[in-house]
Amino acid sequence: MTDFIKPRLYLITPPVDDAEHFAPALRAALGAGDVACVLLRFATPDEGARKKIVKALAPLVQEGGAALLVQDDARLVARVGADGVHVEGLGDDFASALESLKPERIVGVGALVNRDEAMIAGESDVDYLMFGGLDPGGETAAQTLERASWWAELFNVPCVAVAHEVADVEALAGSGAEFVGLGPSFFADSRGVATAVAEAQGALDRLEARA
Repeated sequence: MTDFIKPRLYLITPPVDDAEHFAPALRAALGAGDVACVLLRFATPDEGARKKIVKALAPLVQEGGAALLVQDDARLVARVGADGVHVEGLGDDFASALESLKPERIVGVGALVNRDEAMIAGESDVDYLMFGGLDPGGETAAQTLERASWWAELFNVPCVAVAHEVADVEALAGSGAEFVGLGPSFFADSRGVATAVAEAQGALDRLEARA
């Protein structure tokens, strides 16, 4: 553990359709831990509605010292002052995001189905790779841990290891990943998102103390 570098938190929101309604939960989450980034997801395909959501929430995120990314919509980024985009999968959207946003803004990629795809992504100008799905029900925490550990050991491009339960945070933090993603289930925690995020931060703090 002597080489342990404490990861920061990467929040993944549930799909949002009402910025005013969601803002208190987002503010609480940002105040409960060392959050580096927020991935804002949308419940609506309407571009005008998406713009309004980002414009309302971006200052909240950025004033808290975190970057605001939007999902799969590179064209929206520059228009509304977001910090970058997260793209699911390799393909035209990923290539377009790299071409249009780099180097001024952040481009991350997830939904990489195997090691070959991860290495292809890593050879691009991408800012990070994500291991683990945006929502629960895909790969298991053990699979995410294996993939993140493999990547962190061999490659320099940062990665995000996504947790969907507080119990998985500490193991994923020990993988070498630079960021631990907290999935939308943290926002749905019956105790409140601040409590869930604080517990995740506590797991990182304990791991650091033992390093």
